[in-house]
Amino acid sequence: MSAEGDRLAEMARNRGLKLLRSRVRTEGKAGFGCYGLADQNNDPVFGVRGKRALRASAAEIENYLRGAETGDWKQSLRAVGARPKPKRAKPAPPPPEPKPPTIRPAIKADAPRLAALFALLDHRIEPAQIAANLQAMKKAGDQLLVTVRGKDVIAACAVQATVHPHREAPVGRITILVVAEAERGAGLGGALIAEAERLLSTRGCKLVEVTSNERLTPAHRFYQRLGYARTSLRFAKELGSG
Repeated sequence: MSAEGDRLAEMARNRGLKLLRSRVRTEGKAGFGCYGLADQNNDPVFGVRGKRALRASAAEIENYLRGAETGDWKQSLRAVGARPKPKRAKPAPPPPEPKPPTIRPAIKADAPRLAALFALLDHRIEPAQIAANLQAMKKAGDQLLVTVRGKDVIAACAVQATVHPHREAPVGRITILVVAEAERGAGLGGALIAEAERLLSTRGCKLVEVTSNERLTPAHRFYQRLGYARTSLRFAKELGSG
């Protein structure tokens, strides 16, 4: 056995194959110095013609074993029962970006969620009353704006424009602004104020007033950052039903 043949035999064994060596000993005769490959069942894999005629050179055998004959190599692996490499699963597409919140006029169906938002400011009111109030506001030309993400109402802002005898233009007023606690700090309040100012401007208002409870000092700083200044005191008195 030649050293070259031994080396090829070792390479073949590492790949689950057998090296076949030509028995021809006469140089120049067909098959002299040729090799072939067979599987563990002695079935021809490469370099074998006819029944057992070996026709591959040492270089061809080595190239085959090193993967130069890729297609035949895969076929030989299947012949010896080797497991093919599993295909890599395609990565899942990234989830779609969430749609940004949008602002629209409040509708009757928003009443239950609005009741929960108003409760954050200690205004306890039933959804049925809110629905009725929305109808009355619509008739008066006033509006409640809401910010929605999907179907969830996450913020609200009420606006009205009133004519005063001592002012030459209607006065706009923001009567309530509330943002869900989990949504605060994301700019929703500022976006609602900007939309409220735009609507009031279209109604001829030259001045916008905001009412805010004295205890809500963070809200006061918020309005001041938006350019609102404290100009007066607000007094309130509850009237009896009689």
